Amino acid sequence: MPEINTLLFDCDNTLVLSEELAFEACADLINEINTERGVDLRFTGETLIKEFVGQNFRGMLTSLQQRHGIEISEADLEKYVTKEEDAVIAKLRQSLRPCVGVDEQLEKLAASQKYLMAVVSSSALRRVKASIEKVGQDKYFPGDVVFSAATSLEKPTSKPDPAIYLHALKKLGRTAEQSVAIEDSKSGTLSGTRAGIKVIGYVGPYEEERQPEMEKILTEAGAVVIMRDWSEFPACLEKIASGAV
Repeated sequence: MPEINTLLFDCDNTLVLSEELAFEACADLINEINTERGVDLRFTGETLIKEFVGQNFRGMLTSLQQRHGIEISEADLEKYVTKEEDAVIAKLRQSLRPCVGVDEQLEKLAASQKYLMAVVSSSALRRVKASIEKVGQDKYFPGDVVFSAATSLEKPTSKPDPAIYLHALKKLGRTAEQSVAIEDSKSGTLSGTRAGIKVIGYVGPYEEERQPEMEKILTEAGAVVIMRDWSEFPACLEKIASGAV
């Protein structure tokens, strides 16, 4: 069995507590788009998370067009994607915090010098970099090791498409068998699993009453082990490294 030497971290609600802040900004813009088109459909940040968690804004707009018959031209789509990035980044720079306990683990991992660490996200590259810089995590991800499904690929996409994980592995010169991904959403877990990577499913950011449901969802999506708190990370990683899961 190949040695695990690469750790691939999702960003939103895995490294940083960004989902609620980002979805608030997204909801405002999607409601504006619907109003412009005379569509009687409104979202709050909370209802948007339930429907689209793990997707980037481009993916949300594509899903809205398919599910609700909303028409958005390619030019308008690009305009809205940029507008959403600006709104979300402004909100993140104001209020973003790291996920509880993650910085301690990142510090230990960096000190061990055993792993190549990278960020693999659906979100726009500008947003991901702004997020990890805001909370001081950028020092753990030096160089060209931050990857975005919305920005890094020739054709933008979103998880659960495995394309961004496959792209990251190619750029890093590593294999799926050498890697472990950490994901908090169904779409992210599916993305990593479909790329052949073993996934740790992280349910820490969810409200306590939702955690059992999310454990089931992430397990069914392919997560090989579930992590409720970042303090459990070393044990979860050891399970994978030892071949126990």
